Amino acid sequence: MAIEIITSRSNPLLSLVRKLNGRRAARREAGLFAAEGPKLLCEALRWGGEVEAVIHAPGVSLLELPEAVRVAEVSDSLLASIADTETPQGIVFLCRLRQFELPEKLEGERYLVLDGVQDPGNVGTVWRTADAFGADGLILCGGCADPYNPKTVRATMGAVFRLPVYETDLDTAAARLKEAGLPLYAAALREDTADVRKVELERSAVIIGSEGRGVSARALELCDKTIRIPMRERCESLNAAAAAAVLLWEMARST
Repeated sequence: MAIEIITSRSNPLLSLVRKLNGRRAARREAGLFAAEGPKLLCEALRWGGEVEAVIHAPGVSLLELPEAVRVAEVSDSLLASIADTETPQGIVFLCRLRQFELPEKLEGERYLVLDGVQDPGNVGTVWRTADAFGADGLILCGGCADPYNPKTVRATMGAVFRLPVYETDLDTAAARLKEAGLPLYAAALREDTADVRKVELERSAVIIGSEGRGVSARALELCDKTIRIPMRERCESLNAAAAAAVLLWEMARST
């Protein structure tokens, strides 16, 4: 494995990493995203992530990499200059972005729809949880955080390489789910709201709203029914990631 040595802070590869970490538009234009750490690199290689380049600090041991992967060694200070974390784990790597468009025909049976969830950590945690509980995909609508934001990627703990994520609008998502014969529920309160424990979720999709405003009015118009998670009366709601964990567990338990 050929390893190049980079010593200049202005090296084009290092400049690219900084751009990818900083801007969604840069990630989409390049078709790449940056990730950090040996664990995420291992997950990428294990689950078919298209690794383009690996940048590592001196003394860091690497897994066996495909021949086409560019490998570069940099000083600890240079690695810190391109890392998105305060305490880098010795490895930064670049991966190809995966498909974003929702398929014309949905083959799965359980989907989670996020409506305007803007916190990258919450989106990543939900993604990880959806993968753990056997969802077939995560659908992002209404201006959610970028799934390939560095904070999102870290929070997925590798699910970014295992579970597909799609970006679309609510109307398209609802139409595709209907065509697939999957009822669409929303975690919200209205006259038809049912206890989640009494709703059949084996084949379904559930919408979770944003941290601040909850499920949008348009999402409520499109859903077949609303569902609630039972909790103490003195507690108004759960945050998006916590609510997703409960709902995904109920969806998995229904199978």
